[in-house]
Amino acid sequence: MDAQTLLLLRRATYGPTPALLAEAQKLGRRAWLERQLAPHTIRDALAEATLKRFPRVGWSISRVREEYAADFGSWDVMVELTRATIVRAVWSERQLFELMVEFWSNHLNVTCPSGDVWDSRADYDRVIRAHALGRFADLLVAASLHPAMQAYLDNQSSTKDHPNENQGRELLELHTVGVDAGYDESDVRDSARILTGFGTDGSGEATYRTARHWVGPVRVLGFHDTNDSAAGGKEVAVRYLEYLARHESTARQIATKLCRRFVADEPSSSLISRLAATYLAHDTAVVPVLRELFSSKEFNASTGQKLRRPYEDMVATVRVLGLKPDTSGTEGIENLHWMILDMGHSPLSWGPPNGYPDVASAWQSPAGTLLRWNAHLNIAARWWPSTLTGPALATMIPKPRPSNHGSLIDGLSERLLQQRATKAQQVAICEFLSDENATVKPSTPITKDSPAIGWRLPFVVSLLLDTPAFALR
Repeated sequence: MDAQTLLLLRRATYGPTPALLAEAQKLGRRAWLERQLAPHTIRDALAEATLKRFPRVGWSISRVREEYAADFGSWDVMVELTRATIVRAVWSERQLFELMVEFWSNHLNVTCPSGDVWDSRADYDRVIRAHALGRFADLLVAASLHPAMQAYLDNQSSTKDHPNENQGRELLELHTVGVDAGYDESDVRDSARILTGFGTDGSGEATYRTARHWVGPVRVLGFHDTNDSAAGGKEVAVRYLEYLARHESTARQIATKLCRRFVADEPSSSLISRLAATYLAHDTAVVPVLRELFSSKEFNASTGQKLRRPYEDMVATVRVLGLKPDTSGTEGIENLHWMILDMGHSPLSWGPPNGYPDVASAWQSPAGTLLRWNAHLNIAARWWPSTLTGPALATMIPKPRPSNHGSLIDGLSERLLQQRATKAQQVAICEFLSDENATVKPSTPITKDSPAIGWRLPFVVSLLLDTPAFALR
């Protein structure tokens, strides 16, 4: 496979699999991308069947409150949502769609689990999913006025006499124009005033209360309105949100974050400018921006410029080893969740409103590296999780059986990393396999009794997953 297609598969999915590589080889790079940009055309039988084990994720806000009337505030549904998110990342065929759901969930972060959104976070996830490949203007309105966002950023407590500035400020700083857009404290105050009246009612659903809406002229950056009646305050807020979504600074902010996700930790200003222009030219639609990004010379030259974060690393490990969900129940999926929790990167769980960082420096530490390496071995050896299904590890041994250890390591590396092992990696793995009874070299013959294709095979596989090549996004 050509290097550019392989780069696309590593960036636009949670990790290549043999089936994914074959599909891209058959369709071609451009056709494969277009298919991913139209996820409704992709059958997703395994993921959809597995998601049926998490039925509460589909409950409405009122259903959650009804079912947990005796356990008000339960985190059960939020925990189930986190595990369903892992299922989708690992086993969905709609990989680019799932990446964009994660991207927007991070951009418009509402921490999960969190006590204030116990009843609404799953419904908020459905809003993100509905707009993940649509227009940002539509997503911003739906997310900003959703009960989960209203509760998370305390806007439900905001009144005309005491506007709570939290959501008004985060809307500007994080969700749209960014701190460099030139707004000041008066803009923040008016941003908060525009959002007064919105919140949640006694049933947990979104509501607009005219008695709480601040009335009077408002001005934020280039947006202004007479805002002369509480009854019209809802329409003012929608116009304000749509204005922010179409602002040039928002276009640049979204373009920068997309570049940081898919291209490089420090993307070029020229690419950011082109993507921002595309965003504005297509009325905040994200699909044209993604097309422009993935066809850019900057993307094609970005190999080695992004590293997988812990969650992505674990998902990629399960995918490349070909593991499938438990035959029944959810034990293996739950164990994956615990493993990812230990690494500090459980999906949706970032506490502050700014979302998980997406630069390598935020995730590099000796402890984090050791956690990844231990997880690779645990998963490869089926020690933990032990209930996931899938082919035996021995099926990865190339056929016909390699003649020596160097050829074995090369074959496994091509299967796991889509590239041959370096000479240094061959030597290092062979040194690991050596003991006081036998010295193993790349040239040492492989026999039917060689530990490297028997009880030590999980160690060989995990050592390849420990290499920098696997850590690359």
